Amino acid sequence: MPLDLKGMIFDLDGTLAETWPICFDAFRNVFKHYTGRVYSDEEIEAMYGPDEEGIIKRLVPDLWQEGVEMYLREYELAHNLCEEPFPGIKEALELLRERGVLLAVVTGKGIGSADISLKRLGLSEYFDVVEPGHPSGGRKPDSIRKVLKKWQIAPEKTAYIGDSPSDSDGAKEVGMIALGAAWSVYADKEKIAARNPSAIFINVASFIDWIKQNVSQMTN
Repeated sequence: MPLDLKGMIFDLDGTLAETWPICFDAFRNVFKHYTGRVYSDEEIEAMYGPDEEGIIKRLVPDLWQEGVEMYLREYELAHNLCEEPFPGIKEALELLRERGVLLAVVTGKGIGSADISLKRLGLSEYFDVVEPGHPSGGRKPDSIRKVLKKWQIAPEKTAYIGDSPSDSDGAKEVGMIALGAAWSVYADKEKIAARNPSAIFINVASFIDWIKQNVSQMTN
């Protein structure tokens, strides 16, 4: 039977577009400027949990506000590396919208970089709610609950799709359908699968097929 899906929430980095290299380059430039050290992608990734403000505060506590401003400038410049979402993402969003599914973004990014990416990728129009990360660390379940409260929709009528194992954990904690996006080159398919999401997709085409087969028409 098709799902009576009322809402779909998306992660951003590695789910809507291959924006991880942009994040890494921007952070690397900020850290080099303030500390003189060049950090690897892996070292930067290990810092994730807090948003950009929280990450920069840890390394540049006395000049973190200036550091965040520099990060956003560097992020905007680095976005030349990624001018389009993953192939098929707009088709998937259009298909969900046609079927009456509300769309939102819940991300660990700060609102500044999230807005930059959504605008540069031509995706802003699809999402009526964008919930960013927090300086103190990951709060995706709380952010998801905020979206559901705005929508006035029960969690079991919604799904969350993201490229991180913790995304599935957060969705399940709230009581949503958990979906794994494993189409980024940075996605660890085995770790995502180990969280037992309801479905895992190795490309956007398979996600589109899932929508066609599982999401009923005009669910609102």
